[in-house]
Amino acid sequence: MSISARATDVRFDDHAMWVDLDDGRTLGVPLAWFPRLLHAAPNQRDQVRISVSGLHWEEIDEDISIAGLLAGKGDMTRARTEAA
Repeated sequence: MSISARATDVRFDDHAMWVDLDDGRTLGVPLAWFPRLLHAAPNQRDQVRISVSGLHWEEIDEDISIAGLLAGKGDMTRARTEAA
């Protein structure tokens, strides 16, 4: 699967992460989807590194793929405890 869009910018408000893509779209995702980002200090959130495949925060050990965001996937590190 090839990634059709790349992140160009990331910003935050009190409840969401906003990711601008190079194809003109902007994705808004709830911070609640990513507990590490939700609980991070603003200066830690600002330390994002944008790569070809996604977003990375070294200090808080968070990696988010653009493909995952486009698919509507949140934090995949926690097992789901309830049936879909």
